[in-house]
Amino acid sequence: MKLKIFSSLLIPVLPALLLVTGCKKFGDTNENPDATTQPILNALLTNAEASLSSYAANTRAGFYCQYFSETQYPDASLYSLAQINHSGEYSGVLYDLQNIIKVNTNNNMSQVSRILKAYVYWTLTDRWGDLPYTDALTGNPTPAFDAQETIYKGTLAELKDAVASFDGSLITGDVIYNGDVAKWKKLGNSLRMLMALRLSKKYAAVSGYAATEFKAALSDAAGSIEANANNFTLVFPGNFKSVWYSLYDGRKDIGESATLTTLMGNLNDDRQDAFGGATQEQSSSDPLWNKPSDVGVPYGRTRSYVDAWAQNNPTWARVLRGDLRTTTGSVVIVSAAEVLLARAEAADRGWTAENAPALYKSGVNASFSQWGIALPANSYFSQTDVAFTAAAGTGANVKPIAIQRYIASYPDGLQGWSEWRRTGYPTLIAAPDALNGVTEIPRRYTYGTNEYATNKDNVEAKAASMPGGDKMNSKVWWDQ
Repeated sequence: MKLKIFSSLLIPVLPALLLVTGCKKFGDTNENPDATTQPILNALLTNAEASLSSYAANTRAGFYCQYFSETQYPDASLYSLAQINHSGEYSGVLYDLQNIIKVNTNNNMSQVSRILKAYVYWTLTDRWGDLPYTDALTGNPTPAFDAQETIYKGTLAELKDAVASFDGSLITGDVIYNGDVAKWKKLGNSLRMLMALRLSKKYAAVSGYAATEFKAALSDAAGSIEANANNFTLVFPGNFKSVWYSLYDGRKDIGESATLTTLMGNLNDDRQDAFGGATQEQSSSDPLWNKPSDVGVPYGRTRSYVDAWAQNNPTWARVLRGDLRTTTGSVVIVSAAEVLLARAEAADRGWTAENAPALYKSGVNASFSQWGIALPANSYFSQTDVAFTAAAGTGANVKPIAIQRYIASYPDGLQGWSEWRRTGYPTLIAAPDALNGVTEIPRRYTYGTNEYATNKDNVEAKAASMPGGDKMNSKVWWDQ
């Protein structure tokens, strides 16, 4: 019997996976599902890894950080109320990963699952703030909420322990690193650094918690992601299509924002040749299929405004050039550029003794190389909004580093939005046609209506304790 593990990479798979066996190929099982009632770890891991693309291709967050603009159906980019339920995240990928850990018949697969769990929790808490954590995945239908501080410190500790706990056991079902333990360790340390730096508003001191955690990850003997060959990247096999291909599979209402194309133009940044495509058509027979576009879509405008504009600008920039969003395309989840730029910022803040300018240039170069774009000339680094303005170690160069981190994270809206919230760079202006009189860019998601219905007491208690309440403009803990 052949059974598809997932029908859509964007929809978490139900716990029926516990009854299937033998994941030999991305998305397929080929053995009798009645042969066992034990969780099949390779199938669970494959499914969990495939599900990660939905986090690194989050369009709502991409609207908030102004990577993307909407055309025909503006809603999220006009800041409609984001009452989005989080419970599905727990019953989907987190459930699968927890089952691998709970069965614990393969140590290295358990450690991989712990690293992936930390990544998922990171993306969740950065969107909603306080969430179930210590009481989650325990079978409790009404789990208590933990403070974001608890979630961050818990996941950082888990990443550290996971990296230190690998042994020689064989990892199967791994469609990202193919069981390479050295690369998984690098990812774990990289996530530790990225998460620690995310706390720079709360712990800015060179001897504070965030700096200490960052330095501990940096000094780990297993190293971190320094080259694109070690990027945490999901490559789609074709029978399951890339999420960026699917973005225009039957629709055409999302484009690269004019905010970003303007920034790229002001910096004479050739990565724009990869970032925007001149058509949404998916066939290479279209003459514009592999042509770039720098005609950004106006951000945060009504449908009537954008429709008229689009009629006059038919080659407006779609998200990614066409040949970069094929069915067998890829989604980069954690890149060398992001890690190197994080290290550059940590050094600039005085958290480490590394060479901040050298790391900064290496990070920018890694980003250009990731997109197959020729490395920038020295003149690129001498521009006002690119060059360091003061000696490293003073924290005075956060602006150019943050802008490059924003560019390097494209098109991962969750990272772009979180980094903008953390640093304030680049300068973004709220949608001019925002709904309901909203005048600020959202800082978080609000809790979903289902959560209020099924976990009423805990959700209401958490909402009442939040500064500003359960609102889109209320700041999560690390953003305060």
